Amino acid sequence: MPRKNPDAAPDGVTRRDFLTSMGAGAIGVAAPDNLFAAGGEAAEPQVMPAGQTSKVSLRINGATHVVLAEPRWTLLYVLREVIGLTGAKPGCERGECGACTVLIDGVPRYACLTLAVEAQGREVTTLEGLMDGEALGPVQTAFAEADAFQCGYCTPGQIMAVEGLLRANPNPSAEEIRIGASGNLCRCGAYQHIFAAARRAAERKRGK
Repeated sequence: MPRKNPDAAPDGVTRRDFLTSMGAGAIGVAAPDNLFAAGGEAAEPQVMPAGQTSKVSLRINGATHVVLAEPRWTLLYVLREVIGLTGAKPGCERGECGACTVLIDGVPRYACLTLAVEAQGREVTTLEGLMDGEALGPVQTAFAEADAFQCGYCTPGQIMAVEGLLRANPNPSAEEIRIGASGNLCRCGAYQHIFAAARRAAERKRGK
């Protein structure tokens, strides 16, 4: 008597068959509309050669920067390595730590997960854009006064997260501050000071 396959489902479908069919289905769902040309023939894939750049126009801190960038370059890379604005920090570079936070149209975004080409036509604000010449902005000043940092590496991203929060909500509650800062990690654990800095910054922006 043949041995029963322990991976087989009651209807005789094995785990391998199931995974194979699911993989094929996923590929079919993910396929673009123009994968096949008229007549069922495969369309020529449009691939840009490696290293090819194109002009990208970025509005950053009120100034326009026209740069040559590859489509795969992130906004973080272009800010730091092409334009020379190093306030946004590379940390995890996969959207987990928040050290690279900038504002795009006033909303906090991870620059490591945003392609430079995606930022065209948007207003990008970096840490440098919060300053008035050499003078610190209200949120930056509040962080210094509240001693809201230790090593300081995450501080630019923390400041930008709080800046974005206060632009949307000038008088946030303690819980709203915690939620607003939740996308930014501090390995040193200075969260209580960061929350205090956010409250102080809100008061400064309201003129108290």
